[in-house]
Amino acid sequence: MTFEEFGLNEKILDAISYMGYEKASEIQELAIPVIMEGNDLLACAQTGTGKTAAFMLPILNHLSAEDNHDLSTLIIVPTRELAIQINQQIQGFSYFLNINSVTVYGGRDGSDWEAESKALTTGTNIIVATPGKLISHLNLGYVKFDKLKHLVLDEADRMLDIGFYDDILRILSYVPADRQTLMFSATMPQKIRDLAAKILKNPVELSTAISKPAEGVLQAAYVVYENQKIPIISGLISNKPDLDSILVFSSTKKKVFDIVKSLKKAGNATEGISSDLEQKEREEVLMRFRSRRTRILVATDVLSRGIDIKDINLIINFDVPSSAEDYVHRVGRTARADKTGIAISLINEHDMDKFDRIEKLIGDEILKIPVPEELGEGPVYKVRAPRKSNRNYGKKRYSSGRKPGTGQASSN
Repeated sequence: MTFEEFGLNEKILDAISYMGYEKASEIQELAIPVIMEGNDLLACAQTGTGKTAAFMLPILNHLSAEDNHDLSTLIIVPTRELAIQINQQIQGFSYFLNINSVTVYGGRDGSDWEAESKALTTGTNIIVATPGKLISHLNLGYVKFDKLKHLVLDEADRMLDIGFYDDILRILSYVPADRQTLMFSATMPQKIRDLAAKILKNPVELSTAISKPAEGVLQAAYVVYENQKIPIISGLISNKPDLDSILVFSSTKKKVFDIVKSLKKAGNATEGISSDLEQKEREEVLMRFRSRRTRILVATDVLSRGIDIKDINLIINFDVPSSAEDYVHRVGRTARADKTGIAISLINEHDMDKFDRIEKLIGDEILKIPVPEELGEGPVYKVRAPRKSNRNYGKKRYSSGRKPGTGQASSN
């Protein structure tokens, strides 16, 4: 389906064309007509499927028919990275419109407080905010939401995971009851449905493919000991010079430092990003990665949902994420918008059960690649509980160089 078929404002269509968008994604096809009709919406769609355009295009279309700068749209997101990403997309989609947007999030040096306060009082069309910083403004009593017409909660499951449930309800106590509310979530646990029941009015419910990586992602894994991880990723990277955008996810800031140090020593253009960096530094690191000046970015989970960089070639899970859903969000950083990409996971002997839960969630078994011979044997891949599925489970399991239950090398 093309964007022209939605009946959007010609200036929005010009901006979409300028940005290189051609056909609507599944969530866009489903959500845009519903939102344009004024309905509340509860939508479940994975990372990288075009959710931002799904809710922003119809909102911008509505705002384009008005000629004022009233604060009419509030978008609440879990992280500053996602706030920045969404605002950048808003600026692209509204390039030919007289519509303004402002971000409100913490972690800056305070110089933005005045601009945020002004936007929240004298008005700007759209505010993209994280809950904590927005509440800091609400506590001072000057925020004006009386003309708010659209409220969006993006990555609602992530916000509840972080612990923003009470903050969200408090923010909602300040906004008009007569509004359109749109709620997007990558997963749909009961706590999301409970929140939706409190804040949505007769919502239309939509769901695209839940908790499955995009079709264009080639997934594989190595079963390794911890000391084999860095040599493996070093080999992967050095043998693939055509991969110019590589994102490595690690579980701790300490590991980010160690990985960056090792890859830099091998001559790779590598940078790390974590909560240790100031916001300005993080934005500069992302800018260098986005422009391909930095080939490899090593990050903690802070970026698993909040990064919008096109054409990432390779995702490496240096550590298996604790949450199976987080695996989908990490892998969702590649193969976006019908592109292809590679996702490699490194599974040590302590993470096998976690990886098993990932395979159960996505409904498929991920190929296990033997560790390169020069690095020695890896641990045998085994999980504590048997798996049941109508797909690949029950077929021969792969180990990283040994037959299950023996110390002998496999001939496979």
